[in-house]
Amino acid sequence: METAFALHARGAALQPGLLHVAAIGGEFHIKVGGLKGERTYFAAKINGGFFGNRRAFGLPNILGLIVLYDGTTGLPLAVMESGLVTRLRTGAATAVAARYLARPESRCVTICGAGIQAEVQLRALQAVLPLERAFVWSRSGAEVLADTMRSQLSMAVESVTDLREASCVSDVIVTCTPAKKWFLGREHVRAGTFIAAVGADSPDKGEIEPQLLAEASVVPDLLSQAIHVGDWHHAVAEKLVKPEQIRGELGAVITGVARARMNSAEIIVFDSTGTALQDTAAAAVVYEKAMRLGYGTSLALWD
Repeated sequence: METAFALHARGAALQPGLLHVAAIGGEFHIKVGGLKGERTYFAAKINGGFFGNRRAFGLPNILGLIVLYDGTTGLPLAVMESGLVTRLRTGAATAVAARYLARPESRCVTICGAGIQAEVQLRALQAVLPLERAFVWSRSGAEVLADTMRSQLSMAVESVTDLREASCVSDVIVTCTPAKKWFLGREHVRAGTFIAAVGADSPDKGEIEPQLLAEASVVPDLLSQAIHVGDWHHAVAEKLVKPEQIRGELGAVITGVARARMNSAEIIVFDSTGTALQDTAAAAVVYEKAMRLGYGTSLALWD
């Protein structure tokens, strides 16, 4: 993920695009883009987000496919299930952002949400920060996730019902819910906190109070997307901030074009809208490894 964002910042990417299509009971996300490296790849991902699936049909709430192409010939190389790839690349992006934007001594995290992505986020953060304690806050499932993570990770993990009580003693906060109304406000965040805003990946979703975003330093994955989706665009819509006030994209921070953390008191929000650059990078790794190991089923569609 770090390489993917850096390539984009250096102009070595095919223009990413994003489209949302509303559907009955859910929505579809279509993300496309590519990366230029030793080999140029292009990927197209279509995900369906239907958050009543698990309860009503026993199906995952997010379902989809990634089609990976050779970026120089247009030859389709692979079709793969997108759920696991999406979950892992999303967690990895948060880890990269935390490496550059969180205080390096961060030891306590609050995870808002108790789904599969919440688990991925906690594992990813543990890989880059010296975490010792984690709180899980959610409208449902917090106790189950806390129990699971406590038994698997070398840290204290507990569920909480009072978000403010947990977040105000945390160095890092992750929001990974399908909420359509913000729940994390300025009162929940102490000086120096790093926030990864992960859940709001469509225009109508929002987890972070616009006023908090107006007072924080904001680093999006892609500015072109953050203007239309994610949390920051709500602050822009309410005229609390202007697009030019953005700190810089994550890739610019990685490459040193934009500043990382300026001081220990700065509140920084990583607005993670989810990009096709991430999907391309992750799918390319899966494809290359599958080819080396002889995994997958080959289809002769072209001579």
